Amino acid sequence: MREQESETSFLSGPNAAFIVELYARYAKDPQSVDPGWRTYFASLGEEGAGALADLRGASWAPPRPEILGPQIMANGSTPPAIARGANGAAAPAAEAPVASEPAAGRYRERPAFEALRAAATDSIRALQLIRSYRVRGHLEADLDPLGLKPILPHAELDPKTYGFTEADMDRPIFIGNVMGLETATLRQILAQLKATYCGKIGVEFMHIQDPAQKAWIQERIESIRNQTEFTAKGKLAILERLTAAEVFERFLDRKYTGTKRFGLDGGETTIPALEQILKRGSQPRRQ
Repeated sequence: MREQESETSFLSGPNAAFIVELYARYAKDPQSVDPGWRTYFASLGEEGAGALADLRGASWAPPRPEILGPQIMANGSTPPAIARGANGAAAPAAEAPVASEPAAGRYRERPAFEALRAAATDSIRALQLIRSYRVRGHLEADLDPLGLKPILPHAELDPKTYGFTEADMDRPIFIGNVMGLETATLRQILAQLKATYCGKIGVEFMHIQDPAQKAWIQERIESIRNQTEFTAKGKLAILERLTAAEVFERFLDRKYTGTKRFGLDGGETTIPALEQILKRGSQPRRQ
């Protein structure tokens, strides 16, 4: 089944968009979709609903055009998505089911439906993994430069928790522009998640109640993988501030030897950080 999925493009954008729009209609009226889809959506639970919401894309991204026409809404039927091959041509249609069979049964027996369902399940599991890194990724961040305390693995950050195995690491999965990726392998997703949330700087922001603030932080760190690239001029400016802070500390130590004071020993990086806060805080707000 996995080999068959990799040879087809059931993980392509149009098919995933079909699933999202179909789920949106199911959320409004469960009776408006086929019983087979209704049973599948009901089995996802709340986490599946949240993952499918992420599949729509970020709040700042332009809305996708709808692919289900008015006729679908009028009669309540939901024809299966058209599977296409790697060259963009339509895949051979499955054999038509017997008309007397129940709707749920005939859709479940179609190979295209099973492959599409497996692809949608992989997308949902991948989005659940991404959400877990956004919430728990700081628990595996490398914050100890001396290595005195080992980093303990967290179960919610393990792909095996979501049903993935080593055989799934290099299989493409559609994630709908989450983290700027339309389609990516599980290995690529994990590499980007670890670089963003498990590096030298931990980030914890999913508890924020304001959606705009949360989206701003998420876009800010995920677009650069939480790793700011400084220019040569910027690095020189930081070095100058660090040097000035260190020289001033030495001057105070020699000038006022033995006098009680509060110094910057071990916290010299506060100086360039405060300078950037004052500099950027005075700039006009970007829309």
